[in-house]
Amino acid sequence: MRPNKPQQAALPFFDSMLLGIAQILIWGGSFFLLAVLAEPIHRDTGWSMTWIYGSLTIGVLVSALLSPRANVYIARRQGRKVLIGSSWIVAAGLCVIGLAPNIAVFVIGWALIGVGMAGGLYDPLFTTLGIMYGQRARAVINAITLIAGFATTVVWPVLAWMVEPLGWRMTCWVYAGVLAVTMAPLYLKALPRDTATDAASPVHKKNIQAAVPSGSVSRGTYWLLSSVFSIAAILMTAVSVQIIALLQGAGHSLASAIALSALIGPSMVAMRVITFSIKSLHPIWMGLLSAGFVAAGLLLILISPQVAALGMVCYGIGNGLRALVRGTLPLALLAPTMLASVMGKLARSSLLCQAFTPLVCGALITHIGATGTLFVLTALAILNLGLTLWLRKRVALVQPA
Repeated sequence: MRPNKPQQAALPFFDSMLLGIAQILIWGGSFFLLAVLAEPIHRDTGWSMTWIYGSLTIGVLVSALLSPRANVYIARRQGRKVLIGSSWIVAAGLCVIGLAPNIAVFVIGWALIGVGMAGGLYDPLFTTLGIMYGQRARAVINAITLIAGFATTVVWPVLAWMVEPLGWRMTCWVYAGVLAVTMAPLYLKALPRDTATDAASPVHKKNIQAAVPSGSVSRGTYWLLSSVFSIAAILMTAVSVQIIALLQGAGHSLASAIALSALIGPSMVAMRVITFSIKSLHPIWMGLLSAGFVAAGLLLILISPQVAALGMVCYGIGNGLRALVRGTLPLALLAPTMLASVMGKLARSSLLCQAFTPLVCGALITHIGATGTLFVLTALAILNLGLTLWLRKRVALVQPA
C-alpha cells in the first residue's frame, strides 16, 4: 500500500487567474464567437443566418452528447489532459471554419468545436477541480468565475477589432493559433500533474473524501438538481440571445436596450466579488439567491420600463451566482467518486436545453411577440425558484445547510 500522502493544497489565486484566462479564451473561441462573426460571415458568403447560427446549435448538441464521455476520463484523473486536448480540438475546428468553402464544411467545423466544448468549458474544469480538491475547490471556482466573467467584455471587442482588417476567416485562424499556443502552458502551470494511479488508492480516496460528503443523492434530488440547472441554462441562453429584442418589446429604444444590457456584466462580476466574503454560505443558499434574483429581475423588466435598470441588475446578480452554484453545489452533495459521472449528466441536460433555446425563443417571439416571450421566461424563472426551494428541503435531509 502507498504511504499516506497529504492532500493537495488549494490553488493560489495566481493559478486560479490563469484558469480564468483559459476559460475566457475557450469560451471566446466557441460559444461567444458568432455574436461578432455571424454578420461578417453572412455578408461575405451569403450563407443563411439560420444556418450560421444553427451551426452553433449543432456544436452545442455535440457537446451535450459527449460531455458524459469526457467526464469518464476526468474521473480517471485525466482532467488536465482532457482540458488541453479539448482546446486543441476547438482550435482545429476554428481552422476548418476559416477554410470552409460552403456551409456544409462550416457546420462540420462547428461539430468539431462541439467536441472540444464537451471537455473544455466550465463543467469539465469544475469537475477536475472537485476531484482534486473536494470542498476546497469552492474558493478556486469562485476565483475562476470572477475572472471568466469578463469573457464577453474582453473577447467581443478583440474579435471586432480583428475582423475589420483581417476578415472573418483570418480572424478564426489567428484565434485558433492563440488557443493552440497558449492553452497548454496555462493548464500545465495552473493544474497539478494528472495522477491516474492515485485514483485507485484506498488511502488517497479516504484522504479526499474526508473533506466532502461520502454519500449519494436520491433519484428525486438528482432530477430536481438537473431541472434547476437546466432551467437556469435556458434562461441564461434566452436572455443572452434575445435581451435586446425583449427590451425593445417592453418599450425601450435600441440605444436604451443596449445601455440596459450593459448592466448585466458589471452586476455579475460585482456579485462574484461579494461571494469572497461569504465563503461559509452553503451552495444551496447561493442557489436560492441566484434563482430569486433572476426571477425578480425578469419580473421587474416585465412590469414596467421604469424599473428595467433595477431588473437588469437583479438578473445580473442572479446570473453571476449561477456559475458558482453549478460548480459548488454538486461538490456539497456528492463524493468525489461520483462527481464526474453526475456532473457529466448534468452538463448534458443543460447543454441540450441551451442548444434548442434560441430556436424556441425565435418561434415564441414570432408567434406571441417579445412581451409574451418575456412573460414565458418570467414564469419559467418563478418555477425555477420554486424548484430550488423544493431542492433546499430535500438537501436538508442529507446535508445540513
